[in-house]
Amino acid sequence: MRDWSLIRLPLALALMSAIASCADDGVGLADRDDIEPIGTSTAYGIWAPSGPDTCSQAVHDSYSTVGPDGMLYPTWHPPVDAATGCTFGHEHGRDPRGSDLYNTVGDIPFGLANQYLVASGFGAPRHEDHVGHKVEWENDMEMRVGDGGSAVLTVTCDALVKLHQGTHSPDAFTNNMHEVVYHIRCSDGTGFSATLLVPIGTPGELVVSCARDQHVQVGVANPSISPSGGGKRAVPARSCVDSRIFPSDGGRPRFDSALRESWEISARLKTVSNRTLVSFNPYFQVRDPSRFFDSGLERSLGRPVDLCDQLQNSNRDRCEGVPPGTAWDSPQSPFKGVRRFVDINSNNVRNADGPNVWYTDPLGRNGQTEPFPGSIRQWVAIRNNSGLDLHGPVIGNRSYDAPGVRAPN
Repeated sequence: MRDWSLIRLPLALALMSAIASCADDGVGLADRDDIEPIGTSTAYGIWAPSGPDTCSQAVHDSYSTVGPDGMLYPTWHPPVDAATGCTFGHEHGRDPRGSDLYNTVGDIPFGLANQYLVASGFGAPRHEDHVGHKVEWENDMEMRVGDGGSAVLTVTCDALVKLHQGTHSPDAFTNNMHEVVYHIRCSDGTGFSATLLVPIGTPGELVVSCARDQHVQVGVANPSISPSGGGKRAVPARSCVDSRIFPSDGGRPRFDSALRESWEISARLKTVSNRTLVSFNPYFQVRDPSRFFDSGLERSLGRPVDLCDQLQNSNRDRCEGVPPGTAWDSPQSPFKGVRRFVDINSNNVRNADGPNVWYTDPLGRNGQTEPFPGSIRQWVAIRNNSGLDLHGPVIGNRSYDAPGVRAPN
């Protein structure tokens, strides 16, 4: 990560030479610190401090990386700046530099798929805020092998993943297109690196997290032409609050059960002939979102911390020690979207004939062996693991709370 506050335009030939010389086992430049950007991405520079945040925008923007397109993007940073001790008020999850894949794939450019959506011919942009990008990883995961294969075969994998998962605003009540970055390398040769915007569930609709058969039509997605996808965005609703935080039998409030949010992804990379190269279906889960759906409120936006002011919840469960009148965006609120985990689930590769490098549109479709306008470089192992039914474990399951962190996060 490097401060590119003064951007100079290098020769395009130098950039192309650098890209061509990088290792093929990845999606671009694993070491980008020596490459000067040719411009700034749409995602760069959109965060500014507010409220109790003490870091300046300049300090924040110094955490940047050059993407495989030569543009400057925001990337992971700690919640507290090590050099100055200032706080950003948000966090991006686990430091990717600890992943065994970091030396291969480098820093994750936040917003790369969004950058090329319009150029690919989609017809409308999809803007996502900065704070929602969340990173998780695990080294040497022991995988589950289906069809009895686990008795004779042990497979371990390294995974480094990122989802834009904002759990503070009404965005996900209707909007189903969210950026996913997914890197995995396994001991049996399974592996891929995918960057794409994944449509999660039905646009304009959410699924009630405590009653998965209830689908709520909330409004029109942005963009309005968002496609439907597999999976679902299971979001807590007022009915979950009423039944699990205010149970009719007067029992104890169960905030974690009521508020748990699960974004269940069904993602694919496909060729121009609609053949699937890669499929994967991780579930990204949050125990402490700072919002729930309540159609009776303005913007249908309920705030869990407000429930702590109600007498029967005072100083109970997650409300213990919360001062009366705590604002939803206060660092003192226990509802910040910091307690998360990821179910890795299945990882399927169908690329026995190669090549390793494919170019798809930002939705992971229209895959070709040569770049085209709006395309994104993807890497897929020359491998067919269809007989393994390779499934991963739960990773993360930790809190990323830190000084100054608050909603929106």
